[in-house]
Amino acid sequence: MIRTLLPYLKPYRRQAILGPLSIILEVILEINIPILMSRIVDVGIPEKNLSVVIITGLFMILMALCSLGAGMLSSKFSSEAGAGFASCLRGALFNKVQEFSFSNTDKFSTASLITRLTTDVTNTQNALITIIRMLMRSPVMLIGATFMAFTINGELALIFLVAIPILAVAIFIISKMAFTRFEKMLRQYDNLNTTVQENLISIRIVKAFVRSDYEKGKFKNVNDMLMAASIKAEKVIVWNMPIMNLTVYSCIIAVLWFGGNKIIEGTMLSGALISFINYVTQILMSLMMIGMALTQLVLSRASMTRISAVLSEEPDIEGAKEEDSPDVKDGSITFRHVNFRYATNSDDILSDIDFTIHSGETIGIIGGTGSSKTSLVQLIPRLYDVTEGEVLVGGRNVKEYNLKTLRSQVAMVLQKNVLFTGTIRDNLRWGNAEATQEEIEAACKAASAHDFIMSFPDGYDTMLGQGGVNVSGGQKQRLCIARALLCNPKILILDDSTSAVDTATDASIREALRHSLPGATKLIIAQRITSVADADRIIVLENGHIDGMGSHEELLETNEIYRDVYTSQQKGVE
Repeated sequence: MIRTLLPYLKPYRRQAILGPLSIILEVILEINIPILMSRIVDVGIPEKNLSVVIITGLFMILMALCSLGAGMLSSKFSSEAGAGFASCLRGALFNKVQEFSFSNTDKFSTASLITRLTTDVTNTQNALITIIRMLMRSPVMLIGATFMAFTINGELALIFLVAIPILAVAIFIISKMAFTRFEKMLRQYDNLNTTVQENLISIRIVKAFVRSDYEKGKFKNVNDMLMAASIKAEKVIVWNMPIMNLTVYSCIIAVLWFGGNKIIEGTMLSGALISFINYVTQILMSLMMIGMALTQLVLSRASMTRISAVLSEEPDIEGAKEEDSPDVKDGSITFRHVNFRYATNSDDILSDIDFTIHSGETIGIIGGTGSSKTSLVQLIPRLYDVTEGEVLVGGRNVKEYNLKTLRSQVAMVLQKNVLFTGTIRDNLRWGNAEATQEEIEAACKAASAHDFIMSFPDGYDTMLGQGGVNVSGGQKQRLCIARALLCNPKILILDDSTSAVDTATDASIREALRHSLPGATKLIIAQRITSVADADRIIVLENGHIDGMGSHEELLETNEIYRDVYTSQQKGVE
């Protein structure tokens, strides 16, 4: 785990080194102040030697100021190292997620990934700062103050030999018990984020179905579960401070009792006892800080484990290197006895899929809900990999291509239309970052989007909210089609992407596609027969099998499923 995370500190190793060095200097200066104070009490005051008092006092002030400066530097360096480390780690996590295939992403929920990128990274950042400051300062202070205490009076210093094991055992037990509880608490954070995310994304549906009270209740449940998990974890941690305070004050009482007797006996000076008590405080405060730091590390360990799980996840789909990848010659597609399942222990959802599509053909795909239409087309750009068999694009197995090379030639308009915060023009340029205004307008006209865009006061500069919430479902679909057209792909996949537009607009889009991308292979998944009736061929899927393939007229004669769907839709129209 540490090996996984440590490389992200490398750009800030200077600060990570200077921070502890500044702390060591701060501690060395701080440790010498009590011994100077004892000189004032034991020499300057009894002998009424003003010069000793003044000179020693000035040395104390100088050391205190230098210690303050070193402390400020250590805070600066540790904060820079912590913030820089968190930035690099957060960037690495985000980049790693971008490399994931759909199956990799399926292992982590969206809310969990958000928690890992935010809360878990913050916990890990705090852990680093804790290590640089507390876990560097406390041991040095503990060793230095213990040495000075033994120098002053070895008998009194033996008290620490009783206190230190008690604290060490208590810290170990508390840390061990807290770890699993903090893990459960972080999982509850995932559940809370899931609930909030779903509610905010679907807020219009919540309002439409008057389900606000239900959503409030659901949020209250997960919020209460998080609170319960947090309290359960904190119940262990809260024992830290009482045990430490009990040990500290017991040690101070013991030192005052035995030290006071030594002063009465004349075997110890008052100034020495005052200095000794200062060192006792420093030693025990160091132990308390170590305990607090270990508590923070317990919480952070759970977060670091979750972060490492993402960073260690190997993308299960990797393409050829860009320099070794062939170009996609054309838009031909071949499925050779393809089987596919989402999980190794599940049943196949696609079985023995075997067909060839020639470059430039328009292929319709229909089938009932759950017939795996979307799963079929997602195998073409390798959003998922086949379980058995092979998929060929341009005459080559898709695994021979670099992923960027392959996917740049396969444009998909997904079933769920996604737009991003920004202007309409920015969203369209996802298809081609260098697209000119003329090219953008041509793509929008082909997708029947230009007219409604120009009806907005700001036209193509109209700002879209998150997910395109300020445009209708049909407008979203047309913008996504225009975005795909700007890719100028060899293969265009429309996954039920005209379901929210009327039949006239649907026909207009299909007609425009024939002229806009005449040489591209087009795969159109649709529920309406009219959307695919004029395709060169139509694939009928049923329960993950190809039930029929042919032209509209051929399937009406030979395929019962196709004929039933057509008949039922015609009756609906009538």
